[in-house]
Amino acid sequence: MGDVRDRPVRDRWGMTDQPFRFSSRSSRRALALLGGCALLGAVSTPAAAQSPGHGRWVGTWAAGVTAVPDRAPGYPDGRIAYVEDQTVRQVVHTSVGGDALTLRLSNEHGDEALRLGAVHVAARAGAGGTDIDPATDRTVTFGGNRAVTLAAGTRIVSDPVALDVAPDADLVISLYLPGRTEVSTVHQYALQVNAVADGDVTGARTVTPVAAPEQWMFLSGVSVRARTRTSAVVALGDSLSDGVTTTAGANHRWPDLLSDRLRAGRSPDLGVANVGIAGNRLLHDPNPPAGQPVEAYAAYFGPSALHRFERDVLGQPGAEHVIVLLGANDLGQPGSSAPVAETVTAGQLIQGHRRLIARAHARGLKIYGGTVTPLKGAQFGFWSEEIEAKRQAVNRWIRTSGAYDAVIDFDAAVRDPAQPLRLRPDYDGGDHIHLNDAGAQAMAMAVPLRLLR
Repeated sequence: MGDVRDRPVRDRWGMTDQPFRFSSRSSRRALALLGGCALLGAVSTPAAAQSPGHGRWVGTWAAGVTAVPDRAPGYPDGRIAYVEDQTVRQVVHTSVGGDALTLRLSNEHGDEALRLGAVHVAARAGAGGTDIDPATDRTVTFGGNRAVTLAAGTRIVSDPVALDVAPDADLVISLYLPGRTEVSTVHQYALQVNAVADGDVTGARTVTPVAAPEQWMFLSGVSVRARTRTSAVVALGDSLSDGVTTTAGANHRWPDLLSDRLRAGRSPDLGVANVGIAGNRLLHDPNPPAGQPVEAYAAYFGPSALHRFERDVLGQPGAEHVIVLLGANDLGQPGSSAPVAETVTAGQLIQGHRRLIARAHARGLKIYGGTVTPLKGAQFGFWSEEIEAKRQAVNRWIRTSGAYDAVIDFDAAVRDPAQPLRLRPDYDGGDHIHLNDAGAQAMAMAVPLRLLR
């Protein structure tokens, strides 16, 4: 992709010339701020489901998945290490509707095969919890089989499931794991209370939780067969896109609120796939300094955006637009959550952005650059005059270079007019770097809808 003279080496997460580091646990387990039929080739939507006259498949929900730490002391609360003869019931929120769906499941960071004895999907009953509407309960199959085994390091897409899926609605996805299974592939900051229940209760209206994890496990996407000609916008980012410090269970991440705007406007059938990962960097994979507390959670930061671009952006069904909001962790993590040797220059960040742009354009996607939001006062040591100078240089390039197809000025939308190096106090989630619900709304409002029509 892009200029052949600058063509990087392909790895599992995409095409990049950045080295990928692995934890000591396994060569398949990626070190991820706060920020049998399961082959890699099986990730595209089944051909039968894409046949003419059947509509177009588009992502309605997505999550970037990561490894888990080698030594995780339960950070944050609610992490599940193993499940055995248990059902994992998970809630996801749709952006666009359709008359059928497929699920994307992942064992990308597993060291062993993942055996699923049964998988069900249904509409959620009520506004909270994990109860389902039994009339909507559907068994999910894989090549016609109810059980499926995913080899270590792979992912799979289900067969199409006939189900009327509403936009702006909750689905409940239930996975039964009959054998002892390490929870190895997750999205840690789900901001959604899920459930683990004993036995195969995948089709039960109500389950009795033995645990209530606030993470998604082995689940990375839901696509729908749209009723109209449509496409998807992918939000590629870090903790600001992941919704850290927004209200849990409310779906108030800025990509969720952007989806609300689209439905209220003239683009009601545009899917929004949020692949923000808290702690994610543009240029580097997690590399926590030995002996530091960050070792307990750095794996959740996920592969760098350069490594995961093909999987999380180019691999999204129906993707035609991508919004990039990255750079804060590249600037702030070295010296605390990453080695000082990984300190980056503004020029290196700009070159990373250029690589994303080239790869998006090579696949015909429109790509929009989001400016890096204020960092001064952040609790995580993310600000210094040197870091600020780099942030300003990167933002100036995003605004003026013309390299991106358009600019989304998140910085201007959330900075304090009286102190522009800081967040507006009424948008501050409490740590002076993340945003509350009002701040997330301001970010969603900063996206010109004309770009996505």
